[in-house]
Amino acid sequence: MLARVRSAALVGVDAVMVEVEVDVSPGLPSFMVVGLPDQAVSEARERVRAAIRNSGLPFPAARITVNLAPADLRKEGPLYDLPIALGVLAAQELLPAAALDPLLCAGELALDGSLRPVAGAVNLALLAAAEGWEALLPAGNVAEAALIDGLTVYGPASLAEAVGHLTGQTRLTPALPSETLLDAALAPDLADIKGQAGAKRALEIALAGGHNLLMIGSPGSGKTMLARRAAGLLPPLTRAEALEVTRIHSAAGLLTRQAGLVAQPPFRSPHHTVSDAGLIGGGSVPKPGEVSLAHRGLLFLDEFPEYSRRALEVLREPLEDGRVVISRARASVEYPARFQLLAAMNPCPCGYMSDPEKPCSCTPAQRARYLGRISGPLLDRIDLVAQVPRLTVDELSRAPGAESSQAVRRRILDARTRMLERQGQRNSDLVGQALRSQAALAPGPEAFLRAAARQLGLTGRGYDRVLRVARTVADLGGCGEITEAHLAEAITYRPRDLN
Repeated sequence: MLARVRSAALVGVDAVMVEVEVDVSPGLPSFMVVGLPDQAVSEARERVRAAIRNSGLPFPAARITVNLAPADLRKEGPLYDLPIALGVLAAQELLPAAALDPLLCAGELALDGSLRPVAGAVNLALLAAAEGWEALLPAGNVAEAALIDGLTVYGPASLAEAVGHLTGQTRLTPALPSETLLDAALAPDLADIKGQAGAKRALEIALAGGHNLLMIGSPGSGKTMLARRAAGLLPPLTRAEALEVTRIHSAAGLLTRQAGLVAQPPFRSPHHTVSDAGLIGGGSVPKPGEVSLAHRGLLFLDEFPEYSRRALEVLREPLEDGRVVISRARASVEYPARFQLLAAMNPCPCGYMSDPEKPCSCTPAQRARYLGRISGPLLDRIDLVAQVPRLTVDELSRAPGAESSQAVRRRILDARTRMLERQGQRNSDLVGQALRSQAALAPGPEAFLRAAARQLGLTGRGYDRVLRVARTVADLGGCGEITEAHLAEAITYRPRDLN
């Protein structure tokens, strides 16, 4: 007897349909899984056998062949346990074949028959909704899958519950979307940081327009504190953006325990020892890296020059293109990576060059080697560089009260609103003719910028980045036209040779 059950495989962040064909025929008892399975899929034989028996259901003493079609697509992970088990039962006519027809199934089975959540439930749910199917997923996944509009999701806690639902004995109730919001915790307040008006202004401009920012200062000057308060200054994601981010986190397996829509821009801060694959994505089984997990949010790289030169250089393409393409012998996968870079570094290896109280102990050669780890092409992709000087104890005690995150966030929201109403996107996303149209200059400001570009030796990319930052400065001030003052402020933050 032959049975068919729909499931799916993840290719990047997209789900592709996989048909699980189960044939139970007379012969010596055996259990074979074909169709390019990995080790986890091959081991499903033992999990399925034990789960069926421990659920009080008969397991056939026959020849069982499971084919995962298409056969040329690599199948990975334990999500095929549930469809294989249901196929074995349907092939014995213990389940009606019609009950499986409108379903997409996935789930990992424990030996006692209970269901464990799997990675990528949101991606599977998107496929099911696009095809007009229903979804049968573990109870631990249904809250995130139910986020997809127009999809009916059932969440059995065990194989026995799934069988009861499909046979009509104990019908399950369709799941409701979770109200839990990942990354929604309130960030620390900007008012905690005294002084540093210039760095705060640069951070405000960067967050308003979505520009990349590098902060340079001595240890203890407040660079990391500023970066960690940035997440609380950003507006929430739109629903479309939230679904983009959620499907990436779901594919990475980050929603299995804390399910829900990622409604706040993510903030990722990997340690400087992170591998290239951990930062960009990849591995023998490609997975999204930190740049993709920071999609529509912030990627904070502290101790910027301490990252490997290779890791920093591969940041250049996603910073420019907003995506990562990982090519392997079998296939290529693409991950979204439209993130905003925040980076922090010391001015030298010891950290005290130009410090008001502690002298620098580095030689010129040591400083050159340290700063040389950040290449010119990478620096050219950073829109703003802010100096964050270390304040003395007397300066800290005399510093006036700082603005709260709420006040700064309100200005950023107002500026973002102006951008979206005018052009439908952030200023950092403007390219080509759209940039020339939305950041058009009068003759006086245009002559000023051309002269500054010649004097500073700006590249074409650098010229455009100054124009985008100036457009953001004007939006923060509520100005429709870009003036020389806006351009001058943008130019002061322009990266130069760090040496």
